[in-house]
Amino acid sequence: MTERQVSRSIDIDAPPHAVFELLADPRRHPDFDGSGTVRSSISGPSRLSLGSTFGVGMRIKLPYRISNTVVEFEEDKRIAWRHFNRHRWRYELEATASGTTVTETFDWSTALVPALLDRSGFPAANARGIEKTLPRLKALAEGR
Repeated sequence: MTERQVSRSIDIDAPPHAVFELLADPRRHPDFDGSGTVRSSISGPSRLSLGSTFGVGMRIKLPYRISNTVVEFEEDKRIAWRHFNRHRWRYELEATASGTTVTETFDWSTALVPALLDRSGFPAANARGIEKTLPRLKALAEGR
């Protein structure tokens, strides 16, 4: 992990495939987003793959739409997407004896202007969002 990444992990009592299916379906993203920014109006394919693009209705103070592109994809193991500024949201899945360890990372080392994000407060806000997202993802994957 670089200094321009924030990550958190959680253990989920579900196999990697079940967790990955939630992550690869962009229409499910509002269901597990804990940041409160992902709203609705998801457009794009029903299942993501490398190079897929999908649009999301967002809200940070004001509503807006953003287009994302899947830039990392390994079935049941890793998926990441980015938008125009090129910072990434990544999920890595590792099979365990009882299910899956999921690590979510906000990575702004790939951003066009990472220094701007350093000063913006987004890294800390995204860390708090990840801390709320992972338990929601766990509940969905475990069928609760």
